[in-house]
Amino acid sequence: MGNRAVITTSTAADVANSTDIGVYLHWNGGRDSVEAFLEYCKRRGFRSPEQDCYGWARLCQVIGNFFGGDLSIGIDQCCKLDCDNWDNGTYVIQDWKIVDRKYFDGVEQHRYGLEEMIKEIDACQPERDRLYKDPEPATSSELAGFLMSTT
Repeated sequence: MGNRAVITTSTAADVANSTDIGVYLHWNGGRDSVEAFLEYCKRRGFRSPEQDCYGWARLCQVIGNFFGGDLSIGIDQCCKLDCDNWDNGTYVIQDWKIVDRKYFDGVEQHRYGLEEMIKEIDACQPERDRLYKDPEPATSSELAGFLMSTT
């Protein structure tokens, strides 16, 4: 079981059958995480995915660095992804903002604060690319609180 979602720029009425690009997340597909990934990319100054393929590449790189390893993210045409995924559906984005949502009628997840999630994403990026060059180390109680909230 995951916390799945798809992110796309497709404006097709039937996104699940669209040949437009989409990014599949197996984990961290809640709105709070997706908004943080998008805001992080915006703060880094990346071109947005609807401009060209470099926006998609940077989004996938940031998310992949956050997850580590070799699982939890995929990229393909929406018609080949699980857009109606029973978890968080499909986010339609433009200029690093969510502008529409398909296949979702559940309760929004509000587990992570935007700024703390952005700092967690940043900490997983290569040191030379981080927004926060000299982050203060988390105290053991802060770290324990974050780890407990993610499990």
